[in-house]
Amino acid sequence: MEAEIQTRFDRLSAILAQWPSLLVAFSGGVDSSLLLAVARRTLGERAIGLTAVSPTMPQADRRSALDMAALIGARHLIVETNELDVSGYSANPVNRCYLCKSNLFDICEEKARELGIAAIADGLNLDDLRDYRPGVSAAGERQILHPLVEAGLDKAAIRELSHALGLPTWDRPASPCLSSRFPYGTPITVEALRMVEAGERRLHELGFRIARVRYHGEVARIEVDPAEIGRLMDPVLRSGVYQDFRRIGFRFVTVDLVGFRSGSLNEGLGLKPTPGS
Repeated sequence: MEAEIQTRFDRLSAILAQWPSLLVAFSGGVDSSLLLAVARRTLGERAIGLTAVSPTMPQADRRSALDMAALIGARHLIVETNELDVSGYSANPVNRCYLCKSNLFDICEEKARELGIAAIADGLNLDDLRDYRPGVSAAGERQILHPLVEAGLDKAAIRELSHALGLPTWDRPASPCLSSRFPYGTPITVEALRMVEAGERRLHELGFRIARVRYHGEVARIEVDPAEIGRLMDPVLRSGVYQDFRRIGFRFVTVDLVGFRSGSLNEGLGLKPTPGS
């Protein structure tokens, strides 16, 4: 590794080495994959990943988490859950992420006690602290560790270090839970989640690497990379997408002319979109 990358790796390793054992809240994304990989190198079998699987998690992300844990060589726990059963969650309040993270960390704490694991960590990074993240307070209530923050790593540094370690997640686009596609106050249902997932899967199949289907009832608002909007507007492709989305269950299909920007639904709160959703 280059000296700067080695320094970052050593700093993160030293932070993780303070704990006799660690449970990582593991989604299989960029941040938690780096955290689990370094924890596995530092703590060996005393580092364990836990993935909570629910209807809000795309099936592709579930498969990715399984594959990444196997590649890293870490023990991996899969826990079936359903945030829609959490009181208040399906109403999609502004603090929805707090309810989700509270549920996740309750599961992590239960497993940590059961297995005698000393600490729990998540993949929060420095950039996340600049976004609207109500889930951070849920972590604070439970003393969840944030090793990537402690090591001073932002998303760019995490990707760089991931690349140096040979992790295929280094350039993977963010893939937050499907509930992030719903404007706050719009009820979240299993059927609507499946519609969103089906729409995004179809866009990925058509070669759109970054795609979001924002759910507005019978209206689907598609966001793709701004450079890809022209391709989406091709008459043949556009007609096919419209027919696909009609079959999925949407009555109207629109394209956001600004294109993809993370956290676009936070605009309704007067917040500037930032990485992650």
